Amino acid sequence: MRYVLLAAGDERPWAEAGQAEREEIYARWGRFEEMLTARNAGRGGDELAHSGTATTVRKTGGKVVVTDGPYAEAVEQIGGYVTIEVASMAEAIEFAEACPSDVVEIRPVPDRG
Repeated sequence: MRYVLLAAGDERPWAEAGQAEREEIYARWGRFEEMLTARNAGRGGDELAHSGTATTVRKTGGKVVVTDGPYAEAVEQIGGYVTIEVASMAEAIEFAEACPSDVVEIRPVPDRG
């Protein structure tokens, strides 16, 4: 089964981090990616730009409204995603626990085949 791990957290610490702190964060993500590769579970993923760069398209009552900014006003914003392929939700939770992000939402990817 494929799952997407949506990595979320408060963006302020990243914005305030110095070069050394950012390198350590990237190193933790590198170790996580190595674990995914070693267990043949990783199927791709990417870091996302700061939520302030988002554009939201809302369709309501036959109207389309395009606004700058994220969908939700919240401290925790999605900062990236990882797609994994594992045997069970229990295994997906194991990877989410190992993920360097403060908050990880797990979403199954439906099989449309």
